[in-house]
Amino acid sequence: MNIDRLVFAIAGLFILASLALSQYHSPNWLWFTAFVGANMFQAAFTGFCPMANILKLFGKEAGCAFK
Repeated sequence: MNIDRLVFAIAGLFILASLALSQYHSPNWLWFTAFVGANMFQAAFTGFCPMANILKLFGKEAGCAFK
């Protein structure tokens, strides 16, 4: 898997996990969902994604979005 697909997979996992936690633990977990969504939104315009940078440090190959 390249960085592009991993970023989508990890963001989706974070969103689903925070939604589940908001139902079973505390509604405050929805703030984490908002944070992930805001990061995805800003990455679409700026090309800067913290998760992509972390994955690059671990040696994953870049896709066309995060070169």
